[in-house]
This record gives sequence, C-alpha cells and structure tokens, in this order.
Amino acid sequence: MPDTELAEELLQIEEADAWFEYLEATRAQSETRYAEVEPWAWARLNQRLRAVRARRARLRPAAA
Repeated sequence: MPDTELAEELLQIEEADAWFEYLEATRAQSETRYAEVEPWAWARLNQRLRAVRARRARLRPAAA
C-alpha cells in the first residue's frame, strides 16, 4: 500500500507541475504573444494530463 500512495503522490506532483508549466508559459504575455503561445501551452497541458490519467488508471487496478 505505501508504494501505491507514493505513486499517487508523484502523479499529483506531476499534474500540478503541468498546470504550473501552462501558467508560466501564458502569464504576463502581450495579447499577440498570448494568442501565439496559448494553443501550444494548452495542447502541452492536455498531453501531460492525459499521460498522468493513463498512469493513474494503470495504478488503480494494482491497488484493488
């Protein structure tokens, strides 16, 4: 059980890191630059969140 809890905590950290990366990329940008960067940042965020969800889904059967 402790291994599962550690893995879940690491996934939570990775998820938070993905959101912080998105915020860092989009924060304090001019309107023009934001329009250029935001689609990339959103796609990157979604890619990282999908990876976290996939790993979390593989983790759940192991916990049961």
